[in-house]
Amino acid sequence: MIDRAGARAREAYARAHGHLMTKPPHVRWLYIAAGLLLLLVTLFALWIALLFPLTPGIEDVKQARVARATVVVSADGRQLASFEQGVQMKVPLSQVSPNVVNALIATEDHRFYDHHGVDFTRIGGALVASLKGDPQGGSTITQQLARNMFRDEIGRARNINRKLKELITAFKIENTYSKPEILEAYLNTVPFLYNTYGIEAAAHTYFNKTAAQLNETEAATLVGMLKGTAYYNPVTNPERSLARRNVVLGQMLKAGVFDEARYRQLVKRPLRVHFARLAEHTGRDDHFTAYVRRWLVEWADKNDADLQQDGLVVQTTLDYDLQQAALQAVKTQAGALQAIADVDWAHSWPINATTTQPYVDMRGGVNPFEYYWSSHGELLETFVRESASYRKAVDGGENPVAALKRLKADRDFMRQLKAAKSRLEAGFLAMDPNTGEIKAWVGSRDFEREQYDHVSQAARQPGSTFKPIVYAAALEKGIAPDHPYLDAVTTIRFADGTEWRPTDNSGTTGRQLTLRDGLVYSKNTITAQVVRDIGVAPVVKLAQDLGVRTSKLAKVPSIALGTSPVTLLEMVNAYSTIAAQGEYRKPVFVRRITDRNGQVVADFGQQTPQRVLSQESAVTLIDMMRGVINRGTGTGIRYRFGITADVAGKTGTTQNNADAWFIMMHPNLVAGAWVGFNDNRVTMRSNYWGQGGHSAILLVGDFFKSVLGSGKISADALFPGGHKPEPVIRHEEAPPEEDMEEGGDMQQEGGPPADTPQPPDNEAPAPPQPELQQEGITLPPPNDA
Repeated sequence: MIDRAGARAREAYARAHGHLMTKPPHVRWLYIAAGLLLLLVTLFALWIALLFPLTPGIEDVKQARVARATVVVSADGRQLASFEQGVQMKVPLSQVSPNVVNALIATEDHRFYDHHGVDFTRIGGALVASLKGDPQGGSTITQQLARNMFRDEIGRARNINRKLKELITAFKIENTYSKPEILEAYLNTVPFLYNTYGIEAAAHTYFNKTAAQLNETEAATLVGMLKGTAYYNPVTNPERSLARRNVVLGQMLKAGVFDEARYRQLVKRPLRVHFARLAEHTGRDDHFTAYVRRWLVEWADKNDADLQQDGLVVQTTLDYDLQQAALQAVKTQAGALQAIADVDWAHSWPINATTTQPYVDMRGGVNPFEYYWSSHGELLETFVRESASYRKAVDGGENPVAALKRLKADRDFMRQLKAAKSRLEAGFLAMDPNTGEIKAWVGSRDFEREQYDHVSQAARQPGSTFKPIVYAAALEKGIAPDHPYLDAVTTIRFADGTEWRPTDNSGTTGRQLTLRDGLVYSKNTITAQVVRDIGVAPVVKLAQDLGVRTSKLAKVPSIALGTSPVTLLEMVNAYSTIAAQGEYRKPVFVRRITDRNGQVVADFGQQTPQRVLSQESAVTLIDMMRGVINRGTGTGIRYRFGITADVAGKTGTTQNNADAWFIMMHPNLVAGAWVGFNDNRVTMRSNYWGQGGHSAILLVGDFFKSVLGSGKISADALFPGGHKPEPVIRHEEAPPEEDMEEGGDMQQEGGPPADTPQPPDNEAPAPPQPELQQEGITLPPPNDA
């Protein structure tokens, strides 16, 4: 078969060749040229056919003209962020000055109304001019729109493939839209520098007016920029811009837009630019919207959504009013704590005040951290050696000693380094335990200055805020709240032969304390015995079940004292599970996504809770944690903020005051805060202010006082078995606060106060409790609830 086909082909070729040779030479060449041309046309058509599927489809083109950015909104519909490209202010063509349209067509595409997307006459002319050494562009307005609409699909490379894709897309656009619609789409998408897109935004940016108000020279200036926005920028290159503007006016004259006399008037006018860079009105990111944005990008990839064009509305769970209350609490209270750190480390002597105002008043008169840096010279040198500038210098060949000396002598570098290391940071999170919805999220004191998120990214030791998980595991094992433990330093031996001897900074009483009081007064000695009795594995398992599901927990005994780093998001989630009486719900931050027509695309609001802690144990644990607020390490909630709602919580502080935590549960809202320095080698100087019960508690207390007072959450809501405590009565004279210092695996929040019910008389007497002088108004001890 193959031989027969080959023979036939050879015969056909011989006949064609014989026929061709009978023709005169000039006719033969015409036949050959025609054949080559036909071959080229066939190959070109094949090329176009192969490229056609790689260009945007008709539906994509339809969608692109009405492109609308995805917006992120709060639970009540207030815009939080947008996926627009820069500043865009879209307007219909009817709200664009005719001067703009005339200038655009006269300059960029004077045969706009005569072609069907591609002007082959202009392309030919541009090719001839380029061959003569005068490079010209041959793109029509429609082709430029194709590039603006579909940058990724068409590409940016300067090659024939990109140009052909552009031509094909231009034909599709012309087949889909009318000429006015193409002009409108083009003028709303064209870039004008300064992250500004579209003629309306450009008019506001460069001339402080609307697109409808642009006169001939202003329109010519903006259209003139399209040849090269940076090169013809009227702000930075006014002379070039003026010359280019006059070229555009000349093109408008040739097109008959105005007469010669008018042209002469216009070219004499100065630019008269009124530059004012527009704020990004689409919503500035914060840590919450940045988190949502990252999640949305992944969601969009999986669901074939275009966040810049589909016009989706992403309704988050964030409560706008609660978020404002959280922002204000962090700003006010973390700012006060920064003043405390600045003043305490300014001199060789500490201030020892127990209210924030003295520090705030003194802040302006001290050199912050002056004493710290003078007394921590080795640490400061370590910070220099760890800096990117030092590593870059050494990697570049500079002598390490010389690099260190040079950087230490660089005042600006040292000032910035010290400022970064001595800046106190904070994280705050609030969520609804009944739904898992995030209601407030503050990742740092200032997002613009610190994008590192202390809610979801920063893993820090939780200190004693981890202890409720230990006590929950004990309750699940059947250990009763009134089970007695000896408050004494005990050597705990484990099956593998290891020994552990945790201590309390506040000392021990040598008496029997109940499981309940071990949690209320955050006793390391008691907690260690509890984990000895129940084992480490159940504690780790329960922590993961409750919500600590991202951080890797170390399966060691000291985990009971909060030595294994976790995030604030995980800890607040775990407390929310406790507040929900043992039902776990994963954190929800997006409630639903709807399309531009309001149709639900995805719904995340409903989830089935998972029982991870028995209701009986959860209710008992909540009651034990009420004691933390009423008579333990969290009494500042009652004393400082006068909160009388039925709340429960736990404080936490780690070694050397590196991390301060406080998390509080209300039946309808759980909120937690972390306070510390990014580098945990820098700490609060004051053992008083270094405690979570005196620092992080300020952020949570301020927040709850605001939202309870405004009625955003009910002050009358009760946990099972709860009742609303009596209002705190402020007396002028009252016992001073106890110095309940918290700590990590070898430190302790503090022992029970002196008025703790005493064990039987045959027990050893309790040592005297240390007192701390209270400044300002003193308060009575709270009643146990």
